[in-house]
Amino acid sequence: MLQSGSTQTQVLIIGAGLAGTSLALSLPSSMHVTLLSSAPVPCGASPMALGGLAAVLSAQDSLEQHIEDTLEAGARHSDKEAVRGILQAAPDAVHWLLERQVPLDRTEDGQLHLTREGGHSRRRIVHAADASGYAIMQALAPQLAKAPHVQQRTDCLALTLRRNEQGAVAGVDIYDKHTHRYETILADHVVLATGGLGSLYAHSTNPDSALGEGVALAWRVGAAIRDLEFVQFHPTCLHAEGPTFLLTEALRGEGGHLLDKQGRRFMPAYDARAELAPRDIVSRAIAAQMRQEGSSHVWLDVRHLGADTLQQHFPKALEEGLCRGLDLRRDWVPVAPAAHYSCGGIQTDMSGRTTVPGLYAVGEVACTGLHGANRLASNSLLECVVMGRAAAEAIARSKRTQRSALVPETDAANTSSISSSCSYTNSNPSSSSSSSSSSQASVGTNWGLGLNSSSSSNPRPSLMTATAADAVENAIIANNDKACQYDENNSYSNGSRKNHSPSTNNPPSLPALRNLMQEHVGLLRNHQGLVQALHTLDHWRGQISLLPPSLDQRTLSLQLDTAWLLTRAALDRPRSLGAHYRLD
Repeated sequence: MLQSGSTQTQVLIIGAGLAGTSLALSLPSSMHVTLLSSAPVPCGASPMALGGLAAVLSAQDSLEQHIEDTLEAGARHSDKEAVRGILQAAPDAVHWLLERQVPLDRTEDGQLHLTREGGHSRRRIVHAADASGYAIMQALAPQLAKAPHVQQRTDCLALTLRRNEQGAVAGVDIYDKHTHRYETILADHVVLATGGLGSLYAHSTNPDSALGEGVALAWRVGAAIRDLEFVQFHPTCLHAEGPTFLLTEALRGEGGHLLDKQGRRFMPAYDARAELAPRDIVSRAIAAQMRQEGSSHVWLDVRHLGADTLQQHFPKALEEGLCRGLDLRRDWVPVAPAAHYSCGGIQTDMSGRTTVPGLYAVGEVACTGLHGANRLASNSLLECVVMGRAAAEAIARSKRTQRSALVPETDAANTSSISSSCSYTNSNPSSSSSSSSSSQASVGTNWGLGLNSSSSSNPRPSLMTATAADAVENAIIANNDKACQYDENNSYSNGSRKNHSPSTNNPPSLPALRNLMQEHVGLLRNHQGLVQALHTLDHWRGQISLLPPSLDQRTLSLQLDTAWLLTRAALDRPRSLGAHYRLD
């Protein structure tokens, strides 16, 4: 029965990035689809994605090698079945994009141009110069606008998922910024495609809207949350005046070098793969190098790639550098890590179904098990397309549910403790996965910053030299009592702190939350900092529950819940693994 003041649809998709868009365009035209976005489309992180999609399209490559590279980058924490299933579907995903007239780069003989990125052993990245996400979304957006079965609604904020009498998710409460009104939308299927959580950190490559509300929305209705502690920091973000700008992984894939302040390459001393090591390893190596040097950044040198290569394949990076007084053809470029990608999220199966009936999740907000403890470059856009299409197929096959009255909304926004109906896991449920999935996954103590950490059940020799390991250990000992933080110019501080953690006496706010997460739940973590962060978040969640209900109160409450879940997950995993590194 339709609720008073409500509208209805068959499929409600919350989020209009690549995952949500792929799903909407893949549903049959006979189904009525409502696509919500918090801003005009295209929006979110998808248009900002630079690298491309990873797929085995060359005779010199193989599915087994792509699988191995993904498992290796993910510290053997990935779900092996999910990895195989998604990577196997990669060529079809690329073909689907080509059918949709996405302008992927080609060689002179008309073949798709393949580049290579960190963690990949072969060239397998299809791309559109160095602005692939933008090119993809620019091609798909007009098709979405013309789709007769899709109703797009922009500037709408999802605030609460609603369940029916059978316990299935059957609607969502939203706030429409156009009409300035609250509204309930009823749906047979609700899909969260809300993106990541990187903007919970003070320094991030993500759009400002990437605040993790989708995770909290799902958790509040009892959905399982998995692997949230694994937040990937991108190693090479431009360290210059202005907003954080990500310098694509492909710059290193094509042969770019990371240099110390003396102009010497330092990555070969940390890992045998040098600049082509996975992102977590490169990020920690940069952090260690900056600590040793007392510097706020290191340097990226791509001059030897040649002006023609830079202009042809990296025009966006070249343009952005010139806007900030840097010429990649002639200058070293200052870089430092920033929060980039959430490897965990709402636990789903291979059709995007969550553990709650009626609720799906796709894209970065979801956790299929593909990325494990650290995402392999260019597997994310791939996952968006594959899982968006898979969820569409599952929804199209499912029977239409008999709508029943929604259960009256509880004051979920004021929740300050864990509901017994909600669950969180930081372990891999797949029996086919390696035993490194447990929270006791270990790292060799002589590996310093975990630059080569992998499962103890899959031992392999360290690629780090003994001299480098000793140097990093010394850096840790010297800095173990200092939290890793950034200064106002998006770099790591060394020495005395300019900004202390937010006091629990201060009222909760998004800027205070971002500073707290940056300092204590960032690239390098320790027990004391995580406990302090959790204590502050507990206090803030209690404070905000006492405030009068408002739009700001409800959205900040969701953000605090996600930050709390992330911090608790990091605290519950005492040993380093992949993107989660514990100094202690």
